[in-house]
Amino acid sequence: MTAETLPRKNAPSTTPAALGLGDRPAKAGPDDPAATHVRVKLDVEIRALLAHEPGTKSGADPEDLHQMRVALRRMRSVLKLSGRLVGPDAEPVRAELGWLGQSLGDVRDYDVLIGHLRDVVAEFEVRDQPAARRLVSKFVTERGVAKRRLTRALTSPRYASMLQGIGRLAQQPATVEADESPQTSADLVAGLAKPHRKLAKAVKALPAVPPDDDLHALRIYGKKLRYAAEMAKPAAKKKQAERIQRLIKATKNFQTVLGDHQDACVAADRMRSVVASVDPEVAFIAGRVAEKELLRRAEVRAVWRDVWAEVDAAAQAVSPRT
Repeated sequence: MTAETLPRKNAPSTTPAALGLGDRPAKAGPDDPAATHVRVKLDVEIRALLAHEPGTKSGADPEDLHQMRVALRRMRSVLKLSGRLVGPDAEPVRAELGWLGQSLGDVRDYDVLIGHLRDVVAEFEVRDQPAARRLVSKFVTERGVAKRRLTRALTSPRYASMLQGIGRLAQQPATVEADESPQTSADLVAGLAKPHRKLAKAVKALPAVPPDDDLHALRIYGKKLRYAAEMAKPAAKKKQAERIQRLIKATKNFQTVLGDHQDACVAADRMRSVVASVDPEVAFIAGRVAEKELLRRAEVRAVWRDVWAEVDAAAQAVSPRT
């Protein structure tokens, strides 16, 4: 193989053209059927996934992995909500996205933990820095194991097959049963009522002091509402689109707040888990970190209901009957 034929170092292994997609992402407007919006969203997100694939493989910037994972999650959400509009292969493809999402999530969790841990211990005394570095290095080593698993997944035939499946869904016409009318763009906007109801029901069911896992589940419900709103916005008329944008902003803030809570819980649990396997100096640092994370957890718990109220109000403005 000559130098001229060697692949570029940062080139994705698969291109949109190889998946049967056009040079640029397709577009859809309020007058297009709902299925067109679904295909367009898949088109946009698979391009985003491919664009961040080289950086994810190289590991040079953790943001590439994060954005690749976001694109994957958006596609999973679209297929969960409206996959039937693009044919019977939607659910198998969604399952494959879940397979890859697990590997991406494992590495992303370490990236978040390591980055936050470095920020926290940087404020500790100079005499504690050697032990702090040993604590961080323990998680860096574990992250390396998870990253190697991810690299194997991204170079596997299963991954290549998954990409082809998404490409087919992004370009094929909607499948409509003989006794059904195709969904319209307005149906996508009206469809926001369902994820909002699920989120509201989950909030209402919580006790005064919710378990950590229940707050994490709320974040997932909120994320689904946000992704549904992102898909519905191009299908809406101008004024409705403005209301949906406010909902997107509110749900994004909701995700951020509850994400901080989840990160604090995970970090505290990780600190507990290492105490028995490290030397006393490192165990001392882990204890200090855990104390800070539990304080961060308490701070979030004091404000999350106010953030939820903003989401609820924005969703009510979009669909008053929800």
